[in-house]
Amino acid sequence: MAETKTKVTQQSVEDFLDKVTEGKKREDSETLIKLMKKITGKPAKMWGASIIGFDKYHYKYESGHEGEICLAGFSPRKQNFSLYVMAGIPGQDDLLKKLGKHKAAKGCIYVKKLEDIDLGVLESLIRRSIDYIKKKYAEK
Repeated sequence: MAETKTKVTQQSVEDFLDKVTEGKKREDSETLIKLMKKITGKPAKMWGASIIGFDKYHYKYESGHEGEICLAGFSPRKQNFSLYVMAGIPGQDDLLKKLGKHKAAKGCIYVKKLEDIDLGVLESLIRRSIDYIKKKYAEK
């Protein structure tokens, strides 16, 4: 079984942001950090080289593949923000219609800048994603 590549690292979130963000991108990143910290109650940590993640959970697929990943997170990429939420959660489609300008694929929502979306709707999406994950992958 292949080992999961995306793991918590010792890299500083601040150092990462200093290298990859500036201006509005940096400001939006700080806003996302505050929002996700408020929702999870956990500090931001680097997952792999480019994901800022909060909290964690252990997953195991029917295929036998298992690992650990952040409960919520994002990556401030050059073109857009990749926001990591669980795909297919109940009510997700309705919330995405209200979110604002975005693209969605699998477990990612892509947003160019936060002013294009409704942060209250994003908060609801993240909270529902976390609730769903906690129920689906609860320790048995």
